[in-house]
Amino acid sequence: MKAVPLPEIKKELNTLSHKETQELCLRLARFKKENKELLTYLLFESHNESGYIQTVKGYMDEEFELINTNSYFYIRKSARKILRNVKKFIRYSQKKETEVELLLYFCQKLKDFKPSIKRSTQLQNMYNRQILLAKKSITKLHEDLQYDFNLMLEEL
Repeated sequence: MKAVPLPEIKKELNTLSHKETQELCLRLARFKKENKELLTYLLFESHNESGYIQTVKGYMDEEFELINTNSYFYIRKSARKILRNVKKFIRYSQKKETEVELLLYFCQKLKDFKPSIKRSTQLQNMYNRQILLAKKSITKLHEDLQYDFNLMLEEL
């Protein structure tokens, strides 16, 4: 089965009643965890972006506490998992301010992590890539926000 382009889906959704649209959304939420997470963000979190950011930061804190520090292999694996989920949360928001703040927080947690990431080339490269990505996103923000985020970036 081939997927229909988005404009056609939009036209079809306009022809449906409110109840039918609601049923489609609920059915969609049942099939994938990501769909349910996105709907949760859109319905409950999108009106309070700062609360959403704090929730994601809390998630990162918890996950960094759970990392197995016996080997750099486990540290890398866990850090990649955390970053993958953070990127997913950033995609839900689609706001550059949220993206920059969460990426900088991730980099701060990675930098402060014990044992030091300086002994692992892969972790150091992951850190550097996220810093570059944050710099790129900062350039797309308002000047006042750019100044604030650049100060945070210099600390890292």
